[in-house]
Formats: sequence, C-alpha cells, structure tokens
Amino acid sequence: MATFVEKICFIILILIAFQSVSAMKHSIIESKPCKRLVLYYHDILFNGTDVANATSARAANGTGLGNYQFGMLVVFNDPLTKDHHLLSPAVGRAQGFFFYDMKDDYTAWFAYTLVFNSSEHKGTLNIMGADLMYAETRDISVVGGTGDFFMARGICTFKTDTFQGANYFRLQMDIKLYEC
Repeated sequence: MATFVEKICFIILILIAFQSVSAMKHSIIESKPCKRLVLYYHDILFNGTDVANATSARAANGTGLGNYQFGMLVVFNDPLTKDHHLLSPAVGRAQGFFFYDMKDDYTAWFAYTLVFNSSEHKGTLNIMGADLMYAETRDISVVGGTGDFFMARGICTFKTDTFQGANYFRLQMDIKLYEC
C-alpha cells in the first residue's frame, strides 16, 4: 500500500513540475503586440524668447558636474502627431518630465503620460524609463493606462528622428502593447 501511495505522490509531483516548466516556457516566448501605435513626439525647449511656441522648459538647471547637463530637469507638454511634421494635427499630448542623469554621457530618465482625446483614441498611456540617447533605438516601459488603454503594458521604442541643437528634437515612438 505504501508503494502505491508513493507512486501516486511521485506522479503528482512530476505533473506539477511539468506544468511549471511548460508555464515558464510559455511566458518567455515573445508574443505579438495586441495594439501598436507609431507617433512622433515634438519638443521645443523654451530659450527665453519663444513663449508662444515653446512646449517644454527647464525647471532646474544642470549641476555643473560634467559636461552633459547632469541634473537638468525639463518639464513638457509636447504635441504628438502621426507623421513627422510639427504642424500636423495633434492626436494627443505628452505631459511629464525628464532629467539628465549621467555626468559622463547624455542620458535622461523620462516619466510622462500620453494624453489622447480624439475620435480615434481616448485615454492615457503612462511611460517611464531610461533613455540612453547615444543608442539608435531605446526601449522604455509602458507601465499602465486609462480609457482605451486601461491597464496597458508594453514597450515604447524611441528613435531620434531629428535633433536641432538644444531647442528642438523629434522622437519617433513605436509603441507596442502586449497587455491591452
């Protein structure tokens, strides 16, 4: 009788182990996104004279440690478009901040919300993470959302589309949502 019980317990243990391994393999496999958006983020930094056009401003100057604006904090309310033209109709706004977080290279840490209020999308997407500016493409986490994007999770891939000195840059944002 003891051997029968031992065999049953062993079989149950093997089944539990197999279930755990198969679940782990399933979660590692990359899946296709359930929603994808490609948007352009336009940032015009206030330079002291362009109040009407500026979409961002320094809230804190750099610390002077290093040559890479370490410590500079920028707040923004930038337009989002479906193409790379600044004057195209905005489909939403990127509202938040970034700060330069390295003394020996240009990198920034972003935390912002994409606010949509159009006929196509309503709601928000929350994005945060490190932008390693020297890389051609950078992945930043989509950590949540509201409305059409309720509890969304995914990746936002940044690609610098243009950079015009310290006053204007445009990012292509390829947003792939895996939990919709």
